[in-house]
Amino acid sequence: MVEIGWGTYYFGGIIIYPCGNEILVVCRMTRGRADGGQSRKLVPILLIAVVLGLIYLYSQSHGTSPVELGGRSLIKLGSSLSGEEEADSSTPAENEENDLMLKSIPVCDDQHSELIPCLDRHFIYQMRLKLDLTLMEHYERHCPPPERRYNCLIPPPPGYKVPIKWPRSRDEVWKVNVPHTHLATEKSDQNWMVVRGDKIAFPGGGTHFHYGATKYIKLMANMLEFPDDIINNGGRIRTVFDVGCGVASFGAYLLKFDVITMSLAPNDVHQNQIQFALERGIPAFLGVLGTRRLPYPSRSFELAHCSRCRIDWLQRNGLLLMELDRVLRPGGYFAYSSPEAYAQDEEDLRIWREMSALVERMCWKIAAKKNQTVIWQKPLTNDCYLEREPGTQPPLCSSDDDPDAVWGVPMKACITPYSDHDHKAGGSGLAPWPARLTTPSPRLADFGFSADLFERDTEMWRRRVEDYWNVLAPKIRPDTLRNLMDMKANMGSFAAALKDKPVWVMNVVPEDGPNTLKLVYDRGLLGAIHNWCESFSTYPRTYDLLHAWTIISDVEKRGCSVEDLLIEMDRILRPQGFIIVRDKRNIVEYIKKYLTALHWEAVGTADSGRDSEEEDMTVLVIQKQLWLTSESVRDSE
Repeated sequence: MVEIGWGTYYFGGIIIYPCGNEILVVCRMTRGRADGGQSRKLVPILLIAVVLGLIYLYSQSHGTSPVELGGRSLIKLGSSLSGEEEADSSTPAENEENDLMLKSIPVCDDQHSELIPCLDRHFIYQMRLKLDLTLMEHYERHCPPPERRYNCLIPPPPGYKVPIKWPRSRDEVWKVNVPHTHLATEKSDQNWMVVRGDKIAFPGGGTHFHYGATKYIKLMANMLEFPDDIINNGGRIRTVFDVGCGVASFGAYLLKFDVITMSLAPNDVHQNQIQFALERGIPAFLGVLGTRRLPYPSRSFELAHCSRCRIDWLQRNGLLLMELDRVLRPGGYFAYSSPEAYAQDEEDLRIWREMSALVERMCWKIAAKKNQTVIWQKPLTNDCYLEREPGTQPPLCSSDDDPDAVWGVPMKACITPYSDHDHKAGGSGLAPWPARLTTPSPRLADFGFSADLFERDTEMWRRRVEDYWNVLAPKIRPDTLRNLMDMKANMGSFAAALKDKPVWVMNVVPEDGPNTLKLVYDRGLLGAIHNWCESFSTYPRTYDLLHAWTIISDVEKRGCSVEDLLIEMDRILRPQGFIIVRDKRNIVEYIKKYLTALHWEAVGTADSGRDSEEEDMTVLVIQKQLWLTSESVRDSE
C-alpha cells in the first residue's frame, strides 16, 4: 500500500482514505461496468484493502477526507471555503443508518472532468462509427450502450471554485472552472473573451459586433422600425434562437430587453463555447444543424439569428433553412449577418442570388437590409404557399407529418404549413410578454386542455415553489441560484412561478410523454425535448438547481437505470447546487441510500399535503457537496 498524499493510500487499483470514523473506498474508473470475471477478481483485493484500511485507522487518532471540503456540515453558498476539518455532528443512530447506505461510487479519471457522454468524440473514434462529417453527424448525439457508460462521478477540474454569481458572471468567470483560453487567442480581434489574471472576462464582442452586442441589437430594432429601437417590440419578440452563438454574448445582452435566447453551438473547434455561456449564467444548449430535427417544437421562436455562423444554408436543397422555418413562429424573423449579404465578390454574389431565390420560394420576404445584415420575415398565413405554382420546390409537408415530433426524427425537406387556426388568426395569437406567461395558449386545445386547467396548474405550482423556497431560504442568498432545470416541465408552471427571481429555467419535456413543450414556448419560456434514459446535452457542472418531479419513478417504469440517472444528475449539477425531488415515498427512500456515495446531503423536506392528488408523494431537498480528488488537489497547489 503506497501513500499518495493527504492521508490517502493506493493499493491494487483502489484508493483508500479515512472519512470520519469510516473507511471510504474510491475506485478510480475510466469506463464502463466491470464484467463478472473482473468482479470476482476485485473481491480479494477489496477485502485486503479494507483490512489495511482498518489497520491504518487503528494507528491514527483521526483523519480528514481529501475529497470533501467542509466535512458533513452544510456550507453556506457564496462563502469562502477554508478546507478545515469540521466536527462530525451525526448521532450514533444516524451512523447506524449510514451503515445501510451505499458507501462509494467510482470516481472518473480527472481527464474526464468535462465529459458529455452522448457527445463524446472519443467514443465515436473507439466505436468507429461511420459518420458523414460533411453533414455534421459527428456533432450529433451518439450515446454509449449501458455496458460502455462511465458509471462514475465526474470530478471538478483542479482548483475549481464556486462560480461567480449573476449578474457579475455575465462579464467574468473563474479561469480554473473552464480552463480553456483558446478562444481568447483565436478571437482576440473580435473581443469574444480576454484572460485577466485568474479570470476570463467577456467584453461583449462577437464575430460581427466587435465592440459590443447592444449597439448591434439596437441596429436590428431600428431596421425593423420597432418603437424606440427596442428589440422586444412591446413584448412581441420574446424567444430568440441564436445558431452558432459563440460564447452567447448576443443572448446575454438581449436579456436586458426582456428577451430570452436559446444559444446553440456544437462542441467543435471553438472549444467549450457553450460551457462558457452556461458558466456565465446565459441560457445555452449543445447541438447542431445536422441531419436530425432540433429538440424544439414547431413555431417556438419569434427571431432566429446567424452572425457569421459558418453554415452552408444551400446544402441539401436548403434543408437547414427549412428546419429553421419549422421552429419560427408565423411572422417570425431571420436576421442574417454574413459576407453573402453584402460582399461583392463573385462567390458571395452567387450564394446571395441562390439563397434569395430559395427563401422567395419559401415565401419569406425581406423585412430590412442594411450594411452587413439582412432580415427576412416568414409569412403570417398560408396564402403565399397556396399561391405557388404546382411543383414548386421545396414542397409543403404532408398532412400526416407531425412538425412537433423531434426526438431522433430526421429533418425533412419540406415547409410546414400552418394549422387552420393559425391561418385564420393570421399569426400565433399569443399575448405580448409578460402577459403571455399566464395567458392560456391557443395550442392548449391540441391536448384537450382547458383554460381552467391551465390556470389551476399555474396556481398549484406557485404554491409548490413557495414551499420550496421556504425550505431553501436558510441555505441560499438572493444571488445563489441562476441556471435551473425542470426535468419534467409539463406546461412550464414551475418556471412561470419563478418569474421574479434572477434565474432562468431549462424546461425539459420527456420524449415519451405528452409533447407539451410547445406550451412552454408559448408562455415565453425555453426548453428542450429529452430522453432521461440517456445523458443530457450539456457540460458537467452547469446547473445550480434540478427539479425532479416524478421523473425518477418514470425512468424506473421504463426499465432504465435509476442509478445511471442519479449519476447523470450529479454530472449536470454544480458543486453546492441543489436537487428538489418530488416523487413517491419509496423512490425518495431509495435515493437516500445513495446520498453518502454521491456526496449529497439532505437539507430539508417540503410539505406535499396541500395537493390532494399527491397522497403518496414526498419532497426531499438535497445539496451536492464540493469535493476534489487528491490528484486535482495536488495539481492546484
